[in-house]
Amino acid sequence: MEKQWYVVNTYSGHENKVKEKLEMRAESMDMQEYIYRVIVPEQTEVEVKDGVQKEKKKKMFPGYVLVEMVMSDEAWYVVRNTPGVTGFIGSSGKGAKPTPLQPYEVDHILNSMGISRLDVDKELTEGTKVKIIAGPFTGMFGTIEEIDLPNQKIMLSVDLFGQETSVEVELSQIEKA
Repeated sequence: MEKQWYVVNTYSGHENKVKEKLEMRAESMDMQEYIYRVIVPEQTEVEVKDGVQKEKKKKMFPGYVLVEMVMSDEAWYVVRNTPGVTGFIGSSGKGAKPTPLQPYEVDHILNSMGISRLDVDKELTEGTKVKIIAGPFTGMFGTIEEIDLPNQKIMLSVDLFGQETSVEVELSQIEKA
C-alpha cells in the first residue's frame, strides 16, 4: 500500500480544528505509519483597507482538508470518526473507500501554497533514486545530486546516451523510484 492524497469534508470553519484533532488522533492511536500529513489549503492575499496593506490567509477550499495517508481500514476509520469530519470526497458512501487525488491535482494545490507533494525532508536526500514523470526527460531515472527547496528544483544525474549528465527538473516532475 502506498500513501496518497485524499480530500476530507469538514464542517465549514472547522478545518484547522479538524487538522489539529486528526494529527493528535494519528499520534495517540499510533497511526503515523498510515496518516502522514494533514493540510488546510490556504493562500495569502494582500488586502488594502484604509490605505493600510495587510496580508490575510484565505482558505482555497472552505470546508475541505487534504490528508496524505495509506488507505487501510484502520486509517479510514480514524479519519472518518474524527470530530468535525463529515466524510471523504470521492466515496459513494455505504462503506466504500474514497478515490485518491491524482498527482497533478495535488501538485497544483500544494505548489500554489509553496509545498511539495513529496515530503522532501523525509523522502528525498542526495543519492536518492527518482523517476522523472513530466517534462523532456519523462520516464528516465536519476539520482539526486542537489535539492534547491526555495526554487522547488532538483539537480539529477541521469544516464543520457551512455553518459552521466546533470539535469535540473522541478520538484513536481519527479517521484520516488
